[in-house]
Amino acid sequence: MSAQQRLRLAPLLLALVLALPAQAEISVADDSGRTVRLATPARRIVSLAPHVAELIYAAGAGDRLVGTVQFSTYPEAARRLPQVGGYSRFDLEAILALKPDLVIGWQSGNPAEQIARMQSLGLPLFLTQPDRIDDVARNLEQIGTLAGTEATARAAAAHYRARHKALAARYSARPPVRVFYQVWKTPLMTVGGRQIISDVLTLCGGRNVFADLTALAPTVNEEAVLAADPEVIIASGMDQARPEWVDDWRRWPTMTAVARGNLFHVPPELIQRHTPRLLDGAEQVCGQLEQARSRRPAAKP
Repeated sequence: MSAQQRLRLAPLLLALVLALPAQAEISVADDSGRTVRLATPARRIVSLAPHVAELIYAAGAGDRLVGTVQFSTYPEAARRLPQVGGYSRFDLEAILALKPDLVIGWQSGNPAEQIARMQSLGLPLFLTQPDRIDDVARNLEQIGTLAGTEATARAAAAHYRARHKALAARYSARPPVRVFYQVWKTPLMTVGGRQIISDVLTLCGGRNVFADLTALAPTVNEEAVLAADPEVIIASGMDQARPEWVDDWRRWPTMTAVARGNLFHVPPELIQRHTPRLLDGAEQVCGQLEQARSRRPAAKP
């Protein structure tokens, strides 16, 4: 091409460049109500909770995850990433060293003072707080938007919602079952009505006997459990094994849950993490409540 031809084409090329749409800023409101803004999709993400790391992978952004916290064990790839401490106390210097362009945290699980410190440093911080089953799908879509993996995230969210709908259609209208969900033995901890596990119980036709408590993970006493007389006790514990302490309730043979043999266990990874696997845990809970219904005394004619 001659110099004269290039001069004639220059105005046309400039016009074409100017006509290209500028990349829009990414703007997403997080669960704390703050709006997170990114100029471009995140490429270096740090997760501040095990459930967050799992959500990031499920949203198709696992290759953008550069750091996690302790107990980030699923999927397997998450185990191999650098750790920046635990969700209840993380190492801010270690986070900064990873040079993230997005940090995703857990509003009720991360220390408020450390969250405030990160915000004061100007780190782009997105907080999750999924208190209801539907919130998991919403978080997937939000992470997909922030990471530029919208198609994968939308597909994962749609699959999750369809599965949730199917479980609700099958179990939510079943005869109600009074349930005590035990998180831990000492102190004796349960879940309040605003906690996502309480929503799982409702999905399965269960009724959380401590649903009126507003704390997410309140401490109760043995006398309160005995007074509530649950038909079912479900324990989680710390790992895949059934905790021995769930059988301590057998000291009270007149309690309905004990008298009918309704002392159950669900692995905590399936019920205490706000991820798509929550519905795996929900399926187990629903099956357990069906067992409890089958053990009810036959109605007298």
